[in-house]
Amino acid sequence: MSVKVRFAPSPTGRLHVGNIRAALVNWLFAKQQEGVFILRIDDTDRDRSTKENEDAIHEDLKWLGLNWDETFRQSDRFDRYNAVVADLKAKGLLYPCFETTEELDMKRKIQMGRGMPPVYDRAGLSLTNEQITAFKAEGRKPHWRFRLTTPARVEWTDLIRGPVSIDMESVSDPILIRADGSFLYTLPSVVDDVDYKITHIVRGEDHVTNSAVQGQIFEAIGGKMPKMAHFAMLAGKGGEALSKRLGSMSIGSYRDEIGLEPMSVISLLGRLGTSLPITAFLNPQELIETFDFSTFSRGVAKLDPQEIEHLNAKILHQTSFNDVIDRLDGADENFWNAVRPNIKKLSDIKEWARIIEGPVTPLIDNPEFAHAALEALPQGEFNASTWKDWTNRVKETTGIKGKELFKPLRLILTGQGFGPDLGTLLPLIGRETAIKRLQGEEA
Repeated sequence: MSVKVRFAPSPTGRLHVGNIRAALVNWLFAKQQEGVFILRIDDTDRDRSTKENEDAIHEDLKWLGLNWDETFRQSDRFDRYNAVVADLKAKGLLYPCFETTEELDMKRKIQMGRGMPPVYDRAGLSLTNEQITAFKAEGRKPHWRFRLTTPARVEWTDLIRGPVSIDMESVSDPILIRADGSFLYTLPSVVDDVDYKITHIVRGEDHVTNSAVQGQIFEAIGGKMPKMAHFAMLAGKGGEALSKRLGSMSIGSYRDEIGLEPMSVISLLGRLGTSLPITAFLNPQELIETFDFSTFSRGVAKLDPQEIEHLNAKILHQTSFNDVIDRLDGADENFWNAVRPNIKKLSDIKEWARIIEGPVTPLIDNPEFAHAALEALPQGEFNASTWKDWTNRVKETTGIKGKELFKPLRLILTGQGFGPDLGTLLPLIGRETAIKRLQGEEA
């Protein structure tokens, strides 16, 4: 059996970290199994779905390298969904209900007040023609519920959670069609999974009960429930709910505002919530080859923002000049090799370029030391040995050594108390600029 999975975002907003984790897990599984990864655009909500958001979904997935094999929009398949609706109505499996939102809320409150589970009472099934006519005369339009088979249990062996068994009497008959005639997620998703021969549904554990409901809908329309894998949800570093900034920030913001590398996102989310180590992969193939549902934990997957920034830095520190040459705005290999150990994100190179090119205001606490260092400066163009030769001369003439020698020179030459190795940075700064800074001039 060839594996076929899908990622189904809604173009009502931008992709965030939770969406991308779902996309990535499906993509890794498909690639490992040499299967098919489908991008399904869930745009049945025509009022909120936008072309801009759909284009952003494509852009974000491509940036991360999560290329899809097939794609389609649900908005192109309304005729198919309507045909299934007609069939379910004819079978008596889809029935109209006229309760308002307020009436349904009141029913739930009464049930919970009596210690009962808030399960829909199926009042819609007992409506007479006269009652239905009266509701319509009031201007009410029905929403449509799928009649679950009860008593019954829906069971499957989840690829992550193991044996799952859901008592369908504890679940309300799901609304498949709103009063305005629009589809909720449930029915179109099942129809698509049947028509596109999806073999595995891989998603968050918040969908476990929904999977049981869909299992009965699969049967009702003549399909077979795919294999299921439900992974644990994301939480913050301490197990708390994700912060608004971290949890809802779009992947586009991770790229454009924070400036993360795509591989840092992939490396973290590809291993988060598993027993496998999170390391600075430079090749997605390693994630594909080591992917295994058996490594997924049942515990909450904790996302630490500092971890992804640390991972991003490690990836850049290992990135060769050839891999970033097109993103360096003309900077040469010597510059990249000098500064990359000291950057956390690629945009940091702008600051080091400024320090090399100027202007920099030198920080001089001891003018006598600065003068002695200037006098000891080797003649000729700077090269790889200049820094060592120079500092040895300064040490001999001043008697200063160690941190007391190196830190003042760094403050004079760069205006910073930390940074790249000055042995590689000094030739980039150049003799003329170094002299001006040693003289206390802004250069």
